[in-house]
Amino acid sequence: MKIKYLIEKEFKQMIRDSFMPKLILIFPCIMMILMPWAADLEIKNINLCIVDNDHSDYSRKLINKINASEYFRLKEIAPTYTEAMESIEKGSIDVILEIPPFFERDLIKEKNTNVLISANTVNGTKGGLGSSYMMEIINSFAGEIQQEWKSADNKAVSAVNISIQNRFNPHLNYKFFMVPALMVMLLTLLCGFLPALNIVSEKEIGTIEQINVTPVNKFTFILAKLIPYWIVGFIVLSICFLLAKILYGISPVGNLSTLYFFALIFIILISGFGLIISNYSNTMQQAMFVMFFFIIILILMSGLFTPVASMPQWAQTIVFFNPLKYFIQVMRAVYLRGSGISELMPQLAALLSFAIILNIWAVVSYRKNS
Repeated sequence: MKIKYLIEKEFKQMIRDSFMPKLILIFPCIMMILMPWAADLEIKNINLCIVDNDHSDYSRKLINKINASEYFRLKEIAPTYTEAMESIEKGSIDVILEIPPFFERDLIKEKNTNVLISANTVNGTKGGLGSSYMMEIINSFAGEIQQEWKSADNKAVSAVNISIQNRFNPHLNYKFFMVPALMVMLLTLLCGFLPALNIVSEKEIGTIEQINVTPVNKFTFILAKLIPYWIVGFIVLSICFLLAKILYGISPVGNLSTLYFFALIFIILISGFGLIISNYSNTMQQAMFVMFFFIIILILMSGLFTPVASMPQWAQTIVFFNPLKYFIQVMRAVYLRGSGISELMPQLAALLSFAIILNIWAVVSYRKNS
């Protein structure tokens, strides 16, 4: 029965804190409302400069088609390529499209012509995607021209018909990819930070010494510290599920119980990690800086923003020991593919291993009589 009163004490402390209940409710709401829009890696509003050396009907059609795209913002039509390059060097232009002289003539007579795309790749992602978007528009324009010629003279024009099938996310909506991973980040921040700060705050004000002189063993004490935050974690996760459905129309293809099962393991895992840091920290400042250091690395190297396969080999080796990677894989697999536990056994084994190791470390490193 000792643990019952300790848990009751933790909840009373949490409720008496005027800031904590607000943080638990408002933080996930703000994160789910703002982050999917801010953390969208789809590039839009790319500043474009066009150098039209042909001034023909076909060059104007191409310019109008590009200008109608939501990805590009036509900022300038330069008379020469040299002047366009000056705009890139100033940083006001991201992509240059140069249409050569005799663009229309070559297109009609030779059935072939060239254009030049120059991208500012100081921001490699923006430059690379800008070039890819431009190529797609030009290919689409070429396809429309072929259809015009085919309709005009009833002759078949050689073309390659490409069928694209996007599995699991047919509309390439980046929020479907990002929102499940943001839930993992929320659980990490709330269930990792809060237990660590809670114990360190008791060290600073001296109340932990009162516990140390009681007959309560350290396993019971740690469990009583963790259970309230496990409950908070499930409340936050449920709020996230609801907001994802209401705000973005995103609901898991797979079973919701699978997500809760893996979430239970992850919450135990990350709260144990928070306790380890609190055991080695003497002040709130120490705990906050150490947690901040680890959380930033864990989040950035989890596959949340950058695919793990795109990282260098040494980074992929480090990511192998990152528990966030495995839970993000679970969230995305269940949400987008409808995976079940049987398909997620490698992630289950990894998360269970981390949970056991980190919580044993947390119990062993806590010195009740220190």
